[in-house]
Amino acid sequence: MNIADIATTEFIEVDVGTRMGKVRSMFEDGNPKGIIVTDDGAYEGVISEREVLQSHVEDDAKVAALTKPSRSTPSPKVDRQEDVRETARVLVESNAKVAPVFENGDLWGVISDDAILEAVLENLDALTVEDIYTADPVTLTEDDGIGKAINLLREHGISRLPILNENGYLSGVVTTHDIADFVIRKSNTTTTGDRVGDSQRMLDVPVYDIMNSPVETTTLDATAKEAVEAMLKDDYAGLMVTPEDDDRVVIGVITKTDVLRALTFTEEKHMDVQITNISMLDTITRESIVQSIEEVSDKYADMQVLHAHVRFHEHNEKLRGTPLVQCQIRLRTNKEQVAGTGEGYGSENAFRVALDKLERNVLELKGVTSDEEYRGQLLRKLNQI
Repeated sequence: MNIADIATTEFIEVDVGTRMGKVRSMFEDGNPKGIIVTDDGAYEGVISEREVLQSHVEDDAKVAALTKPSRSTPSPKVDRQEDVRETARVLVESNAKVAPVFENGDLWGVISDDAILEAVLENLDALTVEDIYTADPVTLTEDDGIGKAINLLREHGISRLPILNENGYLSGVVTTHDIADFVIRKSNTTTTGDRVGDSQRMLDVPVYDIMNSPVETTTLDATAKEAVEAMLKDDYAGLMVTPEDDDRVVIGVITKTDVLRALTFTEEKHMDVQITNISMLDTITRESIVQSIEEVSDKYADMQVLHAHVRFHEHNEKLRGTPLVQCQIRLRTNKEQVAGTGEGYGSENAFRVALDKLERNVLELKGVTSDEEYRGQLLRKLNQI
C-alpha cells in the first residue's frame, strides 16, 4: 500500500519570517499535527508542538530560529507514491506526526500519523497492545510542578506523563499539548514586565491543575485496532495501559508512535532498528549502530530481539562546539524489555556509553529463554499489514 490516496493537500504553512508568538497561537487555536515551514515558497521543514514547547525561543523571534539546518537536517520528506511502511519509518525517526509529501520534486501536501493508522486499521486486530506497548512509564505525582513535567518530557523524548495520586493510583495524564495550552494562555495574560516572574510561577504550578482526568485506558489483551480506534475517536495520541482487573494501576503506555513503529517491523536478515532524531548522527552511521546492537544481542543466543529503538537527545551544554548528547537504547525481546542510557559529547560517544550499559543490563537477563515461535508469529502478524 502506498500513500497516494491517503495524503492530503490541506495543511498549515508559515514562512520562516513568521513570529514564534503567532506559531504558538496556531497550536493553541487549531491543535495541528505540525506546521510546514517554507522560505519564499520553498520547503524548509516541519515544526511540531513539542519543538515549540521545548524551545527557549522568544515570541518575537522568527520561525527560522527553529528550522536552522543544524537542527532540522535532514528534514523528513516522502514521495507521494511511497510505501506506507517506509512513511511510518520516516515519521518515527523524525519524531514527527506529519511529514511533507512531494510529487515530481514539488511540495504537494502532507501525510499524518492518523491518516496512516486509519488506512491500516482493519489489519491491526492481528496485534495486541502487549505486542507493542511501552512498559514501566515515567510518572509524576499530583503535587509535582509543571517545570518538572517539562524536564521529564524533554529528557525521555515522550509526549505524555501518567499522574499518580497520594495512594500511587492513576488519577490523570499530562501531555505536551496540555502544557503548551496552559503556558500560551498564561503568557497572553501577562505584560512584558511581569513575564519573567510569572514564567517562574507557571513552572511551579502543580500538574494536578492542568491534568486530564479521568484517563482513557486499555489492557494488554486488547487489540491494537481497539486501542487505535479509541485514540482516533477522542483525538488522543496515547492511552494508559492497566491490568484488566484494576484500572487504577498504570503498567505502561501505548501511543500512535508505538503502532507506527510496529508497522515497520520486517522479517529481514538484519535486526529492525528505529532511530529517533536521526539527524543528530555525526561521526556515526545508521549501519554501524545496527551492527553494534546486533553484536550485543548475538552474544546471548537465549535472548531473541524483536525490535530495537535508539533515541538521541541534545542538551544545551557544549564542549568546544560539540553538544552534550543523551542516547537511549531499548530492545524489545521475546520476554521483556532491556535498555541502556548514556551521555557524551557528540552522538557517537553517547551511543557507545549507552551500548556499554545495555550490554551490562543484557547480562542480567539470565532467565530469558528463546521463543522463536512467538517471534515468528509476531512477524507474520505484522507482515499481514
